[in-house]
Amino acid sequence: MSKKIIINIIALLSLFLTVSCQKDDYAFGDLSAPSNLKVTAEVVGKTADAPDGDGSGLVKLVATADNAISYKYVFSDGTSENSPSGVFTKRFTKTGLNTYTVTVIATGKGGIATNSTVDVAVLSNFSDDEAVQFLTAGTSKKWYWSASEPAHLGVGQNDGDATKNYYSNYYSAAPFEKAGSPTSSCLYDNVLTFSLVGEQLKFELDNGGATFFNAAFKNVAGGSGDGDDCLAYDASGVKTVSLSPSESVVTKNPDHATQTRGTMLNFSDGGFMGYYIGQSSYEILSITENRMVVRAVMGGNSSLAWYHIFTTTKPTQAPPADFTELVWSDEFNTDGAPDATKWNYDLGKGDNGWGNNEKQNYTNAATNVIVQGGNLKITAKKEASGGAEYSSARLKTDAKFAFTYGKVEVRAKLPIGVGTWPAIWMLGQNYATKPWPACGEIDIMEHVGKNQDVILSTLHYPGHSGGEGNTGSKTIPNVSTEFHVYKAIWSAASVTTFVDDVQIHSVPNDGTLPFNSDFFLILNVAMGGNLGGNIDAAFTQSSMEIDYVRVYQ
Repeated sequence: MSKKIIINIIALLSLFLTVSCQKDDYAFGDLSAPSNLKVTAEVVGKTADAPDGDGSGLVKLVATADNAISYKYVFSDGTSENSPSGVFTKRFTKTGLNTYTVTVIATGKGGIATNSTVDVAVLSNFSDDEAVQFLTAGTSKKWYWSASEPAHLGVGQNDGDATKNYYSNYYSAAPFEKAGSPTSSCLYDNVLTFSLVGEQLKFELDNGGATFFNAAFKNVAGGSGDGDDCLAYDASGVKTVSLSPSESVVTKNPDHATQTRGTMLNFSDGGFMGYYIGQSSYEILSITENRMVVRAVMGGNSSLAWYHIFTTTKPTQAPPADFTELVWSDEFNTDGAPDATKWNYDLGKGDNGWGNNEKQNYTNAATNVIVQGGNLKITAKKEASGGAEYSSARLKTDAKFAFTYGKVEVRAKLPIGVGTWPAIWMLGQNYATKPWPACGEIDIMEHVGKNQDVILSTLHYPGHSGGEGNTGSKTIPNVSTEFHVYKAIWSAASVTTFVDDVQIHSVPNDGTLPFNSDFFLILNVAMGGNLGGNIDAAFTQSSMEIDYVRVYQ
């Protein structure tokens, strides 16, 4: 081999090594392990007369190191804590004077770590043995959401107003309010287990892999958008729970002794009690052998406090009452106009598009509504009509038939097309004296063409009007090509809706809601509006076909 070739090979190798080294430097920088790691432990309240602290169990830890970018503390009581700054105040809760080993891990670039340990002797005077006994029964105990109770989930203010800062004055869930909706029903699947292992209190949450997230924290599970939601999120794993005295605003109230127990439950490793609000510390307001009320300040929003009620016996929602006696029906077996003894019409464009900015004019023309071939057909058409660009029809039994409680079954095939908005629904017969939403509205079925095959079912009442309706939804295939049975079972206990016996939504009923008096039936096809949205420019016409309407009591 010539001398020139050897020199060229050496030059190429040198260039390769130089490029390789530059690439490593660019990606990782200095990969030296953190050095000069030091940790100090300051026992809070330590004096010459109290060398082990003031009994709070608090220790302020400060770690420093060269080339460190983050720190983690691991404690011999079974807990750990990430501390990017290296500063963390830890509360040790085992009663009496105890010595704990604290391990601090300093991490540098590329994940290279250095660790050191320090022993800390600290006095804790706080204990709540009764609460631990209630939580665990001395061994292990399971807890569930007390879903049958009003306010089992709620939110209120977190400020110095002693008249309102100890209960859910902003919002309180009704009994079983979160049942029946795919966006919230996972909450009631939670099983919370507290166990006593030696002298340590342990906790495990079994939520079946789906967690109910507050809207502000949906990004934790990869979610987005407005509204709370059930998202896939594994919350399993045993957490250590430490107890500490509460320092919340409630403890400052003049009547705090009747408003809070004053004991905090502090969950390790991001543990939480079923509803994800970015918080791992909960104040026990009250606890007995079979009922517990806790309060937690929402993570990232210290002006809000959430309230949870748990029980040791899982509540069961009674199945909705069934009704078997047919009391009213229309089988649509006579061709022509709908039976005038059973139906009348809403006509015209309505006030502000029937209050929803709808784009149709309702008529009673045969081109919009007719009984033909054993079906009622309500047809929405693109045509000039009464000053609107579209025509359609809306039938109702107002002043002809109304009822309180029962089962409604409507077998129907829905229209198709972006902008269509068919509905099968009921309105309180007292709407003239109790204007909407005080009269109440039960939407058995709504469908919008922009969300093909998604069936909505919604209840409207004070506090839940417009876009704030109490709603549920489910995807049902082929609603515009096949007939399906849309059903509501309405009783003094609940209003539950179905498609082909698949439950869509359920709302508990009680004497405070407007669903305990006569309602009448409405069938219509709207176009556009607040829910229907923009209308496809290519739309010409489409029909909702109804085979029968039956009411049982």
